[in-house]
Amino acid sequence: MAVRRITFKTKPECSTWQQILDMWMEGERVEFFDGGFLFDHFYPIYGDKSGPCLEGWTALSYLAGRTQRIRLGLMVTGVPYRHPSVLAKMAATFDHFSNGRLDLGLGAGWNEVEANAYGIPLLPIGKRLDQFEEACAVLTALFERDATTFDGKHYRLVDAHCEPKPLQKPHPPFVMGGSGEKRMLRIVARYADDWNFVGGPIDDFRRKVDILREHCRAVGRDPRAITLSCHVVAGGEPGQTAELAATFADAGAEHLCLYFLDNARPELLGPTAEAVARAVGYLAPAGAPGGLAR
Repeated sequence: MAVRRITFKTKPECSTWQQILDMWMEGERVEFFDGGFLFDHFYPIYGDKSGPCLEGWTALSYLAGRTQRIRLGLMVTGVPYRHPSVLAKMAATFDHFSNGRLDLGLGAGWNEVEANAYGIPLLPIGKRLDQFEEACAVLTALFERDATTFDGKHYRLVDAHCEPKPLQKPHPPFVMGGSGEKRMLRIVARYADDWNFVGGPIDDFRRKVDILREHCRAVGRDPRAITLSCHVVAGGEPGQTAELAATFADAGAEHLCLYFLDNARPELLGPTAEAVARAVGYLAPAGAPGGLAR
């Protein structure tokens, strides 16, 4: 397999808005990047929990208006935070004003600290995965059907409409995070367009890819329909980042998301992206904005 995409990710926490904006405007200028991501949390997950953390969808909407080229997404949206019918309307609207540049990140949610603080129900993991699977079905139906009636354990819709439909057909790509081998990867096999490995040992990535492929066969889906992606921690010496990225590319990763944890150094984006592109021999498809010269 070959690397199809190189993207970047920044964290909307413990930084000024100007720092985040500077990172994204630089990412827009770096030819090797074809997209960028924020995360979806209300509290910092790396720093002081009482520190600043910007809401992801709101921040991403502003960034869509300031950029023209790169795709945008949250890696990933915590489904328990928003009813899927509301999320469908948000995503469809975003897809229109961004001119079809949305990557729709989806995850089951995990952060008990912020959920408990805000009074947002975060179900036990088994029921949470049931909820997540229902949400994926609701989103798909709202994007693809004229009207949706759904009667599940967690969501109920009656003759629901989502108009206008997203520009991307049949819907913006579903980028799914989560690595649970029995349930989550089976949901990924059924619904995802891109599965993201959040990070960890390379052997864990290989094992979970094998399990995902087994689930794909079980649900009747071609495993090649799902892009394999992974986080690659970036922000240090570009050559070291490139070496780590190449390890995952050799193991089958097709989408490398370079995660810059320091928003104060936008000058690192370009050299790091170029080093990674050269290390993995990244060639963007004809007409795509990124990639090495052919």
